[in-house]
Amino acid sequence: MGRHQLSLYWKVCLTNGVVFLLGSLALAFSPMRVSEQVLLSEAVVLAVGLGAMFALNALLLRLSLAPVDKVIRQMDAIRMPEPGHRLDVPASRSGARLVRSYNAMLGRLESERSTSNANALAAQEAERHRIAQELHDEIGQNLTVVLLGLKQLESRIPDDLTDELSLIRESARTGLDDVRRVARRLRPGVLEDLGLHSALAALCTDLTTVGPLQVRRIFGRGLPQLNHQTELVIYRIAQEALTNVARHAQANNVTLSLTKIGDNAVLEVTDDGRGGAEIVPGSGIGGMRERALLIGADLMITSAPRQGTEIRLTVPLASATTPDPALSIQTDDVSAAAAGHQEDS
Repeated sequence: MGRHQLSLYWKVCLTNGVVFLLGSLALAFSPMRVSEQVLLSEAVVLAVGLGAMFALNALLLRLSLAPVDKVIRQMDAIRMPEPGHRLDVPASRSGARLVRSYNAMLGRLESERSTSNANALAAQEAERHRIAQELHDEIGQNLTVVLLGLKQLESRIPDDLTDELSLIRESARTGLDDVRRVARRLRPGVLEDLGLHSALAALCTDLTTVGPLQVRRIFGRGLPQLNHQTELVIYRIAQEALTNVARHAQANNVTLSLTKIGDNAVLEVTDDGRGGAEIVPGSGIGGMRERALLIGADLMITSAPRQGTEIRLTVPLASATTPDPALSIQTDDVSAAAAGHQEDS
């Protein structure tokens, strides 16, 4: 169809040619003539003829060019279209081709963005895994050796230095605990070993140690087993949301819930903090949205000044309970690359 169809340029030229040809034929074969000194009746006929030609020309051009204006307005208005957002295909052939091409372009951009996000997030997880492993195997083991050495020295030093040695041991033990906590946050081993509910419960427990926060967690029944990628996205979004509560919300109470509503798994993190002010660029909101898009989930953030914040992630169970082979391959490839880089270094 597209190979033999006229371009928009030739359609405009032919439209103008047809209009002026019709006007010329009307003047040539009609009984109306134009005198040297134009009469009023002749002027009226000429004006009506020119008006009709202009109207017909405008109508024909509008039918061909209106989709162009529509696409231009859409491109000006949209900076990052939502997934699945498409223009309606008009009736005219040229307009239909243009709109279909534009919709196809949006589809390619969404696919490329999804692949790029998947690669970036997979690389991020692989790097977190590598750093956590180094913290555990190197810094953690070194601090353990220091603690053992200090314990051996405890019986060999004068009594007046015992208190100082105890302080040093306590500092080393605190440092070891901090390293382990950071490693757990970088690589959620509890998620792999005990499952999503236990991992979310551990996040809530960690949050209570950073301030006077009352944390309530709710886990609904009937939630099916989710694939690993979905669990990881839910965990990371919950982690980021709770981190924002601890850093920015100035809240006294926070609730984390994971329930099954209809055909969706719904994660909600709500607090009674100041609201509004924490929803700013750089607070992790962009990363949360990208992760949600990665699994086809919907992320809604409701925040008003002095009314707290609610973060709601809705995950369709149809895609959350089936593995994503392509994404798993990408994650494994990036993890292997990161491991290879670690060996080289």
